[in-house]
Amino acid sequence: MLRILFLSLFFFAVIVSFGQTQLELNQTAYADFQKADKELNTAYQTILKEYKKDTAFVKNLKIVQKIWIQFRDAEMKMKYPDREKGYYGSIQPMCWSMYLKELTEERTKKLKNWLVSSDEGDVCSGSIKAKN
Repeated sequence: MLRILFLSLFFFAVIVSFGQTQLELNQTAYADFQKADKELNTAYQTILKEYKKDTAFVKNLKIVQKIWIQFRDAEMKMKYPDREKGYYGSIQPMCWSMYLKELTEERTKKLKNWLVSSDEGDVCSGSIKAKN
């Protein structure tokens, strides 16, 4: 009997020690998005520096990035349209941040193509610099 009580207390302690409140989960998800957003901005700034001599490319990159932000915001509103308060529940901020992180990571992956040189002779590389 004492053994069962001890095991029960042990498992309860383990479960409680790993539990997080919804607020903590929301904050963690938002912090994860911020990390992804920082990575995107770092890639963007690096591209601007590496391609600064290609003014036509830089001009178009800036335009496309502004449009991407508009797309991202519209995508978020499509997934989570404005509803009455509480419609999505307390988990919504976490879900919002997770989807925002996903979209941001996809954009970062695309941008990083300009940081990895294309193979010489790749006729479809467009504005991506070729390896020396």
